[in-house]
Amino acid sequence: MAGIGFRLRELMKTDTLSGLLQAYGFAGIIGSGPWVLSIIGVLLIGIINTEDFFTPSFVGQFQISVTYLMAASLIITGPLQLMLTRFIADKLYEKHDEQVLPNLTGAIFIIIIVSGTLAGLCLVYLFTGSVLYRLLMLSSLVILSTIWIVVIVLSGLKAYREILLAFLLGYGITVLVAMELGAFGLEGLLSGFVLGHSILLFILLVVVFNSYSSNKLIAFDFLRRSQIFPSLAITGLLYNLAIWADKFIFWFNPKTSNVIISPLRGSELYDLPIFLAYLSIIPGMAVFLLRIETDFVEQYKKFYDAINEGAPLKIILQIHEEMIITIRRGFIEILKIQGMTTVILLAIGDKLLAWVGISPFYKVLLNIDLVAVGIQVLLLAVLNLLFYFDYRKDALYLCLLFAVSNIAFTLLSQYLGPVFYGYGFAMSVLLTTLVGIVMVSIRLNRLVYETFMLR
Repeated sequence: MAGIGFRLRELMKTDTLSGLLQAYGFAGIIGSGPWVLSIIGVLLIGIINTEDFFTPSFVGQFQISVTYLMAASLIITGPLQLMLTRFIADKLYEKHDEQVLPNLTGAIFIIIIVSGTLAGLCLVYLFTGSVLYRLLMLSSLVILSTIWIVVIVLSGLKAYREILLAFLLGYGITVLVAMELGAFGLEGLLSGFVLGHSILLFILLVVVFNSYSSNKLIAFDFLRRSQIFPSLAITGLLYNLAIWADKFIFWFNPKTSNVIISPLRGSELYDLPIFLAYLSIIPGMAVFLLRIETDFVEQYKKFYDAINEGAPLKIILQIHEEMIITIRRGFIEILKIQGMTTVILLAIGDKLLAWVGISPFYKVLLNIDLVAVGIQVLLLAVLNLLFYFDYRKDALYLCLLFAVSNIAFTLLSQYLGPVFYGYGFAMSVLLTTLVGIVMVSIRLNRLVYETFMLR
């Protein structure tokens, strides 16, 4: 999140209530804005095409198609996301900005080839929809995968308004076109999705190309042996698999799902509550970004600057202690804010479901998911700290635990019956977060020793 902390610190230093509110609002939008916009966009398309409480079948087909596209694009790009992030961070630190653009182009080239090939094979041999539907699915997967790669580079820029406006415009166009083309059914809605995301991708690329320059058009330096970190590639894959593992299990269990559009299956019981629950992460993400990118980063830089400048051990240990206090305070604040948000939503769950026109039958599962996604914000903070201190293997083991436990607990919940649905994902997130907090605690206690003796 390079550069975000600079703007947040500016807002925090104003020492006014408006500055504090702006900082929290800014951090919340940056941290969760794109994800929230995507959920709201897909839900709005469903609402727009619902008349007299009747929702055409093609709306459900569109929503499940988009859900699979999101899952597939994130999993496909997962191995490259963290590798490219590390490469770009290193090059910016080394003041080699000219290497960013050609390597981004190289990464995009690889993603287009990989996602296009995989999508093409699946659409030819597995799907039974119309030719236009298959072509739109192919285009959507390639565009989405490319967007996730471009966003990695954008995280190093300070053009936050442009980024958010691009997402807002892209999803706004998606919804507007869906209103106009809804009469053409599934293909009409998917055409709006492709058009909106194509414009979104174009705007993001314009921002990147205006921000960086290079004499080379394309490069693959990030794939050089000295630049490749296999642990980061595996971690990126495992994390995205872990996030979607429980959904796939519910989708492909005939007892908990049904065919929406062959071969895509959906679980109406399970899907809606979890996606609604993710809308609750805005406050937690705001605190997460605000505390990690302001208080912690300042102490982090102080600590390593003191070491590099040969400061006395007493000063280094003092800064180390202050950094630990800052991290502890950040975790407590995330827990308080996200916890308070979760409690409020748990209390008004019935009214919330009624307001969006959803049966109160979903309340129990929604409550479980609200707690689970709240804990997931803490997990993101844990992983972020591990990456800051370059404990790549710890992050890998943590994501492996997340993936394996989510699969095991979700299968167990299905075996135990409907009363336990949702607990698999919740218990997996809780276990992984607790283990991660212990990992971070142990690493921080040994940080000074490892910094001097092992590196």
